[in-house]
Amino acid sequence: MIDNELQRIVDALAESLGRSVAINDPTIHLLCASRHFGDEDAVRVHAVLQRDAGSAVIGYLLAQGVTRWTEPGVIPARPDLRLQARLCAPVRWRGVLLALLMVIDPDRSLTSDQLNRVQDAVAAMAAVLYREFLVADRHRAARETALRKVLSGSEKQRKKALESLKEGQRVRTAPSVTVSVFDVWDEADTETAEIELALRASMETLARPDPAAAAYFVKDCRAVLLQLGDKEPDQDQLHRQATAVAQQVQDAVVGGARCVVGIGDPCADLDQAWVSYEHAAIATRAARMLPGFEGVAQWAELGAYAPLLQIPAKRLTPNLVPAPLRALIAQDSHNRLVQTLAVYLDHAGSSPQAAAALHIHRTSLYYRLRQIEEITGLDLTRGDDRLNLHVGLCVLTLLEGVK
Repeated sequence: MIDNELQRIVDALAESLGRSVAINDPTIHLLCASRHFGDEDAVRVHAVLQRDAGSAVIGYLLAQGVTRWTEPGVIPARPDLRLQARLCAPVRWRGVLLALLMVIDPDRSLTSDQLNRVQDAVAAMAAVLYREFLVADRHRAARETALRKVLSGSEKQRKKALESLKEGQRVRTAPSVTVSVFDVWDEADTETAEIELALRASMETLARPDPAAAAYFVKDCRAVLLQLGDKEPDQDQLHRQATAVAQQVQDAVVGGARCVVGIGDPCADLDQAWVSYEHAAIATRAARMLPGFEGVAQWAELGAYAPLLQIPAKRLTPNLVPAPLRALIAQDSHNRLVQTLAVYLDHAGSSPQAAAALHIHRTSLYYRLRQIEEITGLDLTRGDDRLNLHVGLCVLTLLEGVK
């Protein structure tokens, strides 16, 4: 009923303007569109056929700040995206953004009278959409609350929330469950609401094709995605997906935002999804702090860093660095010995491999190792001493990532 009413308003406005009109939700996914009048561009055609404008276009539109607009404005053309300039009018009710009305206007030829008709239509659409928003928002909030409890509640809360999700058929049963966490770090003091909307737009793109196989919740600057499959996911594919989503979020948030992603190991049942979630949350710290991951970290790749990353941030201080390693750092003004030690330990104490990696003669390596032993008072032939220094070097890497 509501869809029919909204479609009627859209069609009437399109006929009045002699131009095609489209309505998108705040995450830039198509709600409904009029017939075309020969003015459509490739983006409009794609959106009508796929109900989605594509991640690149969504990122571009969000980056224009359209979700903050309180009155109509013009979105500049992007020829590389095959997008013509269009008028964008926010549809709001009592300040709440409900939708975005789009009218293609490459030459900015809409008259004042036509713009007034757009504003009248926006007012009518707001009344229709607000009724739907109240219902949809209740359903969304209930689903997200249940999912949060499934992943981070007590055992009793998890069981009850899981029953709620299954009874409402909000998720289906599957033999493989994987949780990914997307965290946005922003140094430009971007409004949290803008970051949240960018995250929602990306999550909706992933979940829309099969809502029962992908559920998510967004809270402040974090999105958590749960994906279900008939078999364990391809890890490379998960990594590519995470990288693409992180880039889309960063493109959509104006400023210096950085989106990092942690991917948990798959588990065999929804009852154990909380484990995948905890691992994914820890992996986000690695994605942020360890440059080698380049913003996307998988739990299975963390290795020795896995337990260290569970140290609370306020307790991750230089005092955790073993005293022998601190002594070495203090006397190694050019960082040559510390680098040598790191390479030597990374190659499991193999002198030939370490010398090759450092591009030095083995004799030079032996000389440096003797210096390290003299300064630290440790014996590099002893496993415990090597472990002590290796863990210390890992802590140093994490401390660098905090800066």
